Amino acid sequence: MKSHGYAAQDATSPLVPFDFERREPGPKDVVVEIDFCGICHSDIHQARNEWGGSIYPMVPGHEIVGHVTAVGAEVTKFKVGDLAGVGVTVETCMACENCKAGAEPYCTKGMVGTYNARTYDGETTFGGYANNIVAPEHYVYSISPKLDLAAVAPLLCAGITTYSPLRHWGVGPGKKVGVVGLGGLGHMGLKFAHSFGAHVVQFTTSESKIADAKKLGADEVVITKNADEMAKHAGSLDFILDCVSAPHDLNVYLSLLRLNGTLCLVGLPEVPLPVTPFALVTNRHSLSGSMIGGMKETQEMLDYCAEKNIVSDIELTTVQKLPEAYERVVKADVKYRFVIDMKSLKS
Repeated sequence: MKSHGYAAQDATSPLVPFDFERREPGPKDVVVEIDFCGICHSDIHQARNEWGGSIYPMVPGHEIVGHVTAVGAEVTKFKVGDLAGVGVTVETCMACENCKAGAEPYCTKGMVGTYNARTYDGETTFGGYANNIVAPEHYVYSISPKLDLAAVAPLLCAGITTYSPLRHWGVGPGKKVGVVGLGGLGHMGLKFAHSFGAHVVQFTTSESKIADAKKLGADEVVITKNADEMAKHAGSLDFILDCVSAPHDLNVYLSLLRLNGTLCLVGLPEVPLPVTPFALVTNRHSLSGSMIGGMKETQEMLDYCAEKNIVSDIELTTVQKLPEAYERVVKADVKYRFVIDMKSLKS
C-alpha cells in the first residue's frame, strides 16, 4: 500500500519527505486515512536516538486520528467513513497473562510500537506523520464525532498515559493529588484528576502557567522553585503524577507524600534519576511508573472524554514546520500539544 510521510533519516538531520509502502490490509485490518497526528515528546527522543536503538528511516507519530477508507472482510467494529484512531500499540501476542487481562502494553512477548519497532514478522513499523496507516481492528479505536478531531489526537498517548495511572491508583474524591509539570502530559493529568473529583495541586517551574493551571482545574498551584511553597505540602499528598521528561529531583516530591503515598513516573527523561533510600522508607513511600493503558481502557478513556467534553489543548502545525515544533516542545513552549494537520502533506 503506497504511503507518503515525513521521516528522520538519522539522529541529527531534520525530518524530510519520505515515500514508503505499508503492508496490504488483511481480513482483520482497518485502513485509516490520517487527518491529524499529535507530536509527542517521545517522537523527538526517538527521532534523535536519545533513548538508543532507533531504527532509520523513522516515520514518528502515535497520536493518530482520521477516517476509515477500507476494512477487511472479518472487521466488525468499523465501516468506511467512520472516525477512528490508532495509538501507541499495533501488535501484541494476545496469548500471555497480561494480554488476556487487557494490559496489552505489558505483553510478555513485547508490545510492538506504532513506529520505530519491528513486528513479530520482522517488518519495520512506520507511524502517523503520514497520509495513511493500516492496523488490526483490535488496535484501532472508535472516535466520537462530538469532539474536535484534532484535539482528540493527543488523547491516544498523552491522554491514556495519564488516565491509566490515575484510575489504577484510585484517584478521586477525598484524595489530594499532585501533578508535576504542566505540558503535554501534565495538562491532561490535571484535567483528568480534577474531573475525577480529587483535590489537585499543580507543580510547575513557571509562574506564567499559574492562571492556566487554575483554569484547567487546579485547586492550588505551587511554584517548585519556592521552597516555602513546597514545604507547605510536606507529607500531605496521597498520589503524585510526575509528567516531566527532563532531569529533576524526585526526592523533593517523595517528601511531599503522606503515609503509603505513591509517586508515579510517566515522563521519560533520557538519563537516570537518583533516589535516596530514606525518601522511600520514610512514611513507606512507593516509587512507581506507568505506560499507556490497554485497548479496552483506552476506548473507555475516549468514551469518558466524549461524555465529559475533555480534549487536549493544542496548537495546529504543519509537516513543513516540524523543526520549529520540535524545538518548541523541547523548550516547553507549546500550550500544550502540537498536532500536525496532515492536509499539509499535500502542499
